Amino acid sequence: MKNITSVVLLSSLGLGISCSTMKPTASTPMKDSTTMADASIKSNPFYKKSSLQYQAPEFDKIKDSDFKPAFDYGLKVNEAEIEAIANNKAAPTFENTILALENSGKVLGRATMVFYNLTSSNTNPTLQKIEADYAPIFAAHNDKIYLNSSIFNRIKAIKTEGLDAEDLRLIEVYKERFELAGADLTDAQKVKMKKINAELATLSTVFASKLLEARKNGAVLISDVKELDGLSPDELAAAKKDATDSGHDGMYQLTLLNTTQQPLLQNLKNRATREKLFKASWYRAEKGDANDTRATLEKIALLRMEKAHLMGKKSYAELNLLDQMAKTPENALHLLSQLATPAVAQAKVEEADIQALIDSQNGGFKVEPWDWNFYAEQVRKAKYDLDENEIKPYFEVNTVLEKGVFYAAKEFYGITFKERPDLPVYQPDVKAYEVFDRDGKSIAIYYLDFFTRSNKSGGAWMNNFVNQSYLDGTKPVIVNVFNFQKPAPGKPSLISFDDVTTMFHEFGHSLHGMFASQKYATISGTSVPRDFVEFPSQINEFFALEPSVLKNYALQYQTKEPIPQTLVDKIKKASKFNEGYSTTELVSAATLDMMWHSVTDKSQFKPTLEFEKDVLKKYGFTLEAVPPRYHTPYFAHIWGGGYAAGYYAYMWSDLLKSDAWDYITKHGGMTRENGDRFRKYILSVGNSKDLNVAYKEFAERNPSIAPLLKDKGFTK
Repeated sequence: MKNITSVVLLSSLGLGISCSTMKPTASTPMKDSTTMADASIKSNPFYKKSSLQYQAPEFDKIKDSDFKPAFDYGLKVNEAEIEAIANNKAAPTFENTILALENSGKVLGRATMVFYNLTSSNTNPTLQKIEADYAPIFAAHNDKIYLNSSIFNRIKAIKTEGLDAEDLRLIEVYKERFELAGADLTDAQKVKMKKINAELATLSTVFASKLLEARKNGAVLISDVKELDGLSPDELAAAKKDATDSGHDGMYQLTLLNTTQQPLLQNLKNRATREKLFKASWYRAEKGDANDTRATLEKIALLRMEKAHLMGKKSYAELNLLDQMAKTPENALHLLSQLATPAVAQAKVEEADIQALIDSQNGGFKVEPWDWNFYAEQVRKAKYDLDENEIKPYFEVNTVLEKGVFYAAKEFYGITFKERPDLPVYQPDVKAYEVFDRDGKSIAIYYLDFFTRSNKSGGAWMNNFVNQSYLDGTKPVIVNVFNFQKPAPGKPSLISFDDVTTMFHEFGHSLHGMFASQKYATISGTSVPRDFVEFPSQINEFFALEPSVLKNYALQYQTKEPIPQTLVDKIKKASKFNEGYSTTELVSAATLDMMWHSVTDKSQFKPTLEFEKDVLKKYGFTLEAVPPRYHTPYFAHIWGGGYAAGYYAYMWSDLLKSDAWDYITKHGGMTRENGDRFRKYILSVGNSKDLNVAYKEFAERNPSIAPLLKDKGFTK
């Protein structure tokens, strides 16, 4: 989902971020926004709805210089709207309070949704400066709304007779948000809360900026191509181009991704080069320089604890899980512990296999983190006769997309895609598609941004440019962003099977957004709890290995021959390989997150590296060769993104995914009937109802961990 960006609460909470204009009534004395606009703002592309289909962003008109005036004007209008709601003398009703909130902030919403997508996917110093400048401003504006006792009291006084289920759910969501923001606090406490929120907004932006620079500066430069033995000609060409682009002509640049492990470690034969690359990744943000993130994240953790205490909670984790499916940190940690024990046990078995291979080759060393993927790949070849370089030629990125990802969606849900080169994009590599439902009706616009850039945050994610809403008459406009290595000119973009899985995963988020069917944008599509939002994306991963789908997209990029069944069998047999390692690195990262945010007293904090070491030891993550997927200094999900005390959500969603797929396979597998059922009960409900109930309606039972443990190979 959305990855590593400092999005203001106004955007992330969805307050009024849809695209209609509030209609003033006698009971809601609003200022007409046009009376507040001068000539300059009227020419701003965010001043009014986009004229493009489904209000897709007019990227051919949008300039960096448009954001600041759009923000200033949008804030001014939204403040007037909020004041009108708070000071309304009429008795509170659903229309003059909840709908008034839902219909507010249109200009600001249009501008922020585009802006925060760009600051993640295509940033520059100008945008970074604007982001830093407006972080505290947006935080303060958010506080003006959610700490407003007058509005909160109006919400609590609304009579609910005659309202439908979605109306009632919208009231519940707004009420919950005001409560969690601190609307019930005293005036003195609110002053403290506003100060904390402003500091947190600034610090999260600072963290994201530092980390982006640390990632760029951490790239490894190699002058002797012999040190890159093991890389393919295409990988070498890409590394050479990256070096040239960064001003190091004649050298080779190994650019860092945001995870601990780096994909090239799997192929590099030179152990010294592997060590250099791994350590560049691990130490990138703890060098004591201007891009060291430790002091920043420690301040964030402390302020979050203080925020929780203001709200009467012991820890930030306790506060943050109140509106999640897990409900409490204890429930989340229980799931993590159920996975950690078998995962670490399996990782020890995998480590022994790797060490045996090293010893058989007279390596003379103990396996280290930078060795794992290189030798694991050899173990996989030995055990399953599967060579990643042997299967990569069958996974050309555009073929995987159109004949794999799109094909599976057509077969299971009946939807189709048409490329739209006429729609403007924010970067030349980006593509746009129109999406059509099973009855041929157009339902969404979908953008795709495949390749890594130095100004793009690491990872992969999905976002909306426009949210679906029947109230606003809007359909979803969605973007998927990836960080695949861009090939040298004239070369194909061949990706690993892990990358293939990532494509299916992120497209699962897009399906969740495309099938949104809600009256209100605030509870539409992917606007759901963090521990549910990964569920639709994770279940979509299963289609990558569905026989009919795999046969359709796994085509040799030169001959167009389908992948041989022998290789398919190897992929399937190897699908659970290294699962102990991969689960351990994820669960250890999730545990780090939960413990950073479970601190109840300032005295429990320690310096970053010491705190991390103690947590990993306490919870049994003592295999030195298996580091967390994210080391605390570059754990962007929790310090610069929206996953604080929420990284466990991937595992919670994993639980739902395995249980749901168990249901699907027992009811006929990849059938349109199952697709329609999953769409009806899961993908199209948004946050319009209790999602624990929604899941039970789909699966006709509460989820069990047994299918997940079986999928991971931890049980028979």
